[in-house]
Amino acid sequence: MTTDKVLGFFREITTIPRESGHEEHIIAYLQKFAADRGLECKTDRVGNVMIAKPASKGFEDRPTIVLQGHTDMVCEKKSTSNFDFSKDPIQYVIEDGWMVAHDTTLGADNGIGVASAMAILDDDSIEHPRVECLFTVSEETGLDGARAVKKGFITGKTLINLDDEDEGYFCVGCAGGMDTVGTFTYREKKLPRGSVLRRYTIGGGQGGHSGDDIDKNRLNGVQQIARFVNEVLPCNVDVCLIGGGNKRNAIARGGEVVLAIPARRVGKVEAVFADLSVQMKAEFAVTDPDIYFKSEEAVWEKGAIDRGTVRRLVLALLSIPHGVIAMSADIPGLIETSTNLASVKMEPGRKILVGTMQRSSVNSQRIFLSERVAAVLLLAGAKVKHSDGYPGWKPNMKSHVKDVCVASYKRLFGHEPVVRAIHAGLECGLFTEKFPDMDMIAFGPTLRGVHAPGERLDLASLERFWAVLLDVIKHV
Repeated sequence: MTTDKVLGFFREITTIPRESGHEEHIIAYLQKFAADRGLECKTDRVGNVMIAKPASKGFEDRPTIVLQGHTDMVCEKKSTSNFDFSKDPIQYVIEDGWMVAHDTTLGADNGIGVASAMAILDDDSIEHPRVECLFTVSEETGLDGARAVKKGFITGKTLINLDDEDEGYFCVGCAGGMDTVGTFTYREKKLPRGSVLRRYTIGGGQGGHSGDDIDKNRLNGVQQIARFVNEVLPCNVDVCLIGGGNKRNAIARGGEVVLAIPARRVGKVEAVFADLSVQMKAEFAVTDPDIYFKSEEAVWEKGAIDRGTVRRLVLALLSIPHGVIAMSADIPGLIETSTNLASVKMEPGRKILVGTMQRSSVNSQRIFLSERVAAVLLLAGAKVKHSDGYPGWKPNMKSHVKDVCVASYKRLFGHEPVVRAIHAGLECGLFTEKFPDMDMIAFGPTLRGVHAPGERLDLASLERFWAVLLDVIKHV
């Protein structure tokens, strides 16, 4: 069976605004989809939608199966793009067998999972037991939808999460995660007379998913802009604006700073920026070949951040760990613990927020790492707040649905798939707390560049994923 319906629904989904926390349009779309087909549908208080379809003929005695995906997407775009995620449809092309959004994220994470579940609900020729399709909200900002699911909202005891990103792999475990945010409060000082205003930008980093890509040693725009500011502080500069990164689960692709520079020191600051540009291009030539550096005149109507706060902020940004902290001793090649220095943002009320995210498959290590990050921020004078976090998903190698998936893949393609745990976070960790006897697995088509502009979907892998999914729901 072809993937025409899957892609048809996904194309519709790409026209619907669905940034995390703003899923009202995709919720209404799913509700109408169910109503038009006379399917059972319910929506909970946070916006999670469950659409159920009765078993096909001959499958009435089979246990109910849950198909699950999340409706929101990470909204990232190139700095040169005027794209408005609140209203514009995603612009994509088909190139060399991939569906690609060049200037923005594509939203295949996890729109393609949602579309796959919808295609099963829509097609009466597909053989399956009763299916409950659970569409959760705000996965990308803390798994909020999964956290809010109540007992009884779904009844199935077997769940297939459609949010993995490597076809031919079946996921049976994942890391837990939590956010640690530091807030600096600053005084605004007047700019010295005769200061020259310059804006310095580092951009074009590859970025990526803070779980899947954290081991790639890619440029971190937040840390690199702090590196530049630290180099030029002896030039008696004032910092008017500093910013970099965006989402806490994406690697920062760039950063910028507006400096007020004494006229006689402009040449020195420009030379430092030029030297660092050469050094960074060499350092990140393989991982981030498209990074660029821009120096330009700036206009600034306000004052600057007091120098004491700047110094403490910069030292914190340089000191906060970023990247892989530990590899698993049990599973070769699996990242156990990592942290992402995600963003630095100036906020109203003379506040500067530093966003970070910690992940680990060992919950005690995740908590300890968050305390280490908090210690740096506290020493720098920031106030610190942790999110509630979410648990990891412990692998169950005796899983029945895992065995069915492996057998299905071997039957269809003649070779063994890979069964693994991943370092990214999945909603399955929270489902294990709410439904302790739920048998779960996660798989999907191949995606690359998620959480960053240039996200792409491998269409050939979608065909294979779809074949496996249909075979699994027939035999589970």
